[in-house]
Amino acid sequence: MSARRRSPHALPDANGLPRPQPRTLAEARILDAVRNQAACSYAELTRETGFSRAKVSAVVADLLDNQVLTEAGIGQSAGGRRPRLVSLNPGLGFVAGVDIGATSVDTALADYRGDLVGRTSEDSDVTDGPERVLNRAAGSVERLLQQFGAAAASLHAIGIGVPAPVDHETGLVSAPPMSDWDSYPIHRHLQAAFSNAEITVDNDANIMALGEYKARPDPVEHLIFLKIGTGIGSGILLGGKIYRGNRGFAGEFGHICVDRDGPICRRCGNVGCLEAVSAGPAIARQAHEAVEQGRSPILLERLKSHGPPLSPEDVGAAAAAGDRASIQIIKQAGWWIGESLAAYVNLFNPELILIGGGVSNIGAQFLTSIRQAVLRRAHPKSTEDLRIEYGKLGAEAGIRGAISLALGRVLILEGAAAS
Repeated sequence: MSARRRSPHALPDANGLPRPQPRTLAEARILDAVRNQAACSYAELTRETGFSRAKVSAVVADLLDNQVLTEAGIGQSAGGRRPRLVSLNPGLGFVAGVDIGATSVDTALADYRGDLVGRTSEDSDVTDGPERVLNRAAGSVERLLQQFGAAAASLHAIGIGVPAPVDHETGLVSAPPMSDWDSYPIHRHLQAAFSNAEITVDNDANIMALGEYKARPDPVEHLIFLKIGTGIGSGILLGGKIYRGNRGFAGEFGHICVDRDGPICRRCGNVGCLEAVSAGPAIARQAHEAVEQGRSPILLERLKSHGPPLSPEDVGAAAAAGDRASIQIIKQAGWWIGESLAAYVNLFNPELILIGGGVSNIGAQFLTSIRQAVLRRAHPKSTEDLRIEYGKLGAEAGIRGAISLALGRVLILEGAAAS
């Protein structure tokens, strides 16, 4: 376990301030605009919200009086008087992000500006069940609060990512690969420890998409994030907002059929799902088949030296050493993913596709094959300005997205949809 700590000069005190629930739509829209930037001028808020300058000034003055916003200095001049800037008051309290993976739980504490003030990471097996995993996450959050002498009441929101579909209306995991999590009341479990916190649960690919989106220096409004690991899932951002579909189950990318004569999908029972041929376990299975058929002396040597089972990382290392069977496995997995992504490109016309997850580390040929298939199969007009890249944040994307999810929930009007 590890923890990182920033300078505490602007951190909340032990109790923080009352949770700042917006009272009007104008307040909610202004707070949403401010949280998307480190600091905002009045002119930027006018442009972002569409409100008049007088209305922005009145609402901001009220938020300053209530200590929800704080003065953030003077900005650069655009030709006239240098603008006054405002930002969210970091002393309001804390929010927490929890990223539950198949083999780890990452937890972070942040102020209202989204700056991480502490973080922990520890090994955890999601198949241990929700009670044990959530207790571990709650314990990590409590220890982070204790580092700053902060009361539990100063924690205003928790954003949680889980490796499974989530019903956005109820916040319950639905039809997950780990059956004991199905419909488990994550909210209620954590509310017992953090009664003052708003709790929001979402699919891990969604929060990784959100984390990458918020961290980008360039404006991107339409983005698809593809997580490739033990399974394959996607987070879709349209107009800067997560697209969840009717109940929150949009983005189940791994269950697109790519090979009607392919293997049975362990997750859904259908035949030839993308996940069954291109996710981590499928790549490992193909590696063992290559060894059994005598097509890969390099993989055979790795199997002898490292022991079973072979992993996608073994395939990547063998491909880097020139192993033809491994190169072909990577190329085929990337091609199937790219062909499926082409349908997404035709449907949503994104500006950017980001590839992440553990399997994304298996080599440059993987990304090349994905790009080639998308360009070959998608409509030419949909790919004119399209970029396909690896994500920039790596494992950090999930925790950053969970923090953003928490901030989005605590700063919106009750009943409005968080992004």
